[in-house]
Amino acid sequence: MESLKFIKINDNDNVVVALQDIKPGETILGVTAAEEIARGHKMALTTIAEGENIIKYGYPIGHAKNEIKPGQWVHTHNVATNLSSTLEYTYEPKLKNIPVSRSETFMGYVRKNGEVGIRNEVWIVNTVGCVNGVSNELTKLANEKYGDRIKISNFVHPYGCSQLGDDHENTQKALAGLVNHPNAGAVLVLSLGCENNNINEFKKVLGEYDEERVKFFVCQEHNDELTDAMEVMGELVSYAEQFKREEVPASKLVIGLKCGGSDGLSGITANPLVGRISDIMVANGGKTILSEVPEMFGAETMLMSRCLNEDLFNQTVSLINNFKDYFISHGEPIGENPSPGNKKGGITTLEDKSLGCTQKGGTSNVCGVLLYGEKVKNPGLNLLQGPGNDIVAITGLVASGCHVILFTTGRGTPVGSPVPTVKIATNSDLATRKSNWIDWNAGRLVEDKELDSYSEEFFKYILKVASGEEQTRNEVNNYREIAIFKNGVTE
Repeated sequence: MESLKFIKINDNDNVVVALQDIKPGETILGVTAAEEIARGHKMALTTIAEGENIIKYGYPIGHAKNEIKPGQWVHTHNVATNLSSTLEYTYEPKLKNIPVSRSETFMGYVRKNGEVGIRNEVWIVNTVGCVNGVSNELTKLANEKYGDRIKISNFVHPYGCSQLGDDHENTQKALAGLVNHPNAGAVLVLSLGCENNNINEFKKVLGEYDEERVKFFVCQEHNDELTDAMEVMGELVSYAEQFKREEVPASKLVIGLKCGGSDGLSGITANPLVGRISDIMVANGGKTILSEVPEMFGAETMLMSRCLNEDLFNQTVSLINNFKDYFISHGEPIGENPSPGNKKGGITTLEDKSLGCTQKGGTSNVCGVLLYGEKVKNPGLNLLQGPGNDIVAITGLVASGCHVILFTTGRGTPVGSPVPTVKIATNSDLATRKSNWIDWNAGRLVEDKELDSYSEEFFKYILKVASGEEQTRNEVNNYREIAIFKNGVTE
């Protein structure tokens, strides 16, 4: 397969996307390039009048600020978003049935409650940021003593006290999602003792738990918190060590779908590859979760038409419009999402970004809509309330139960989550330059690979990650962060 120079994604598009730099004077589909078009950027195929829509992926990504001539570069200098305030929508279903017809397996850890983990670690989850220092020191000591037997990790954050309303609840729900996550064979919940999110309050959100698996430790109640906490860590390590890998169906997997540092190739290579994985998971009876609600703006009708029923459609409408109201209530423009890196990579408007981002959801029906911190239940593709911010979004995905996150990037990012985070490069240059960050090169889809066969190859790799046969770069580098969604007042 010869490397492609450009791509016209949809027959109705009035732009092409450069897959390699296009020089002035080069002819593309009978149109002469009037200026240099960098890789990932767009070139006009026809005269686009002022106010006329720019069409990419077969949908508008904005409108022309002024007349754009054939062969000209189409980007932020001559394109404006079409996005505005909340909208009314009509349920017009276009459903696609993907039958459960596959039966792949992986080697996982079956927990006492029947859930399955793909890692068997001991986690320290802090109820409040005040104990971050103690948590770090305890993790260091525990790894020195037990690290040759089991992986021990902690996740620091600045919250858990002086928060009100939704922020306090979001912190509790996110931390409860970590405590209940099956990738942790055992968990120490580390508390200060005087915080809003004290142990008694946190237990109300945590729900039922295994008293052997989850231990609680209040630092203010101990003269020597590190020595006493180390005794508890020994009990947790011994408990977690009883679990061994066994063969389980791929339907037990929950996969998060995420992108960050996107570029003009994200919606052409990496995101469609992840979308194909989502469809393969649906065919296995598994669960996938798509978040980053602002990066659905402009592409939301595609998702709404795939909602399995009208109730899910109405939940999706609320998901979109409530997030728009969130922007408006803070006096922020709805269409201001693309970052400087996004724009440098060729993304022009939020619609441009969204139409590429939603490719990660594949083609299957939307089977569930989740609030922040809500655990996934329904097999199939689910939509999750959450922002586009990378660390906040991946934390939300983990809290909802994702075992592994597929994270596409065109610019590159080292960020990781508490679970294996597979970094997928949109282009081969990034995959080569940042091999210490990147796990998979989707750029080969415009060089020497076909989507059908490459997605099957990629899915086999994901099953190896789930089985512990492969470690992701964030695991090797020990890059594992959390950040919790915050909206309101801090006391």
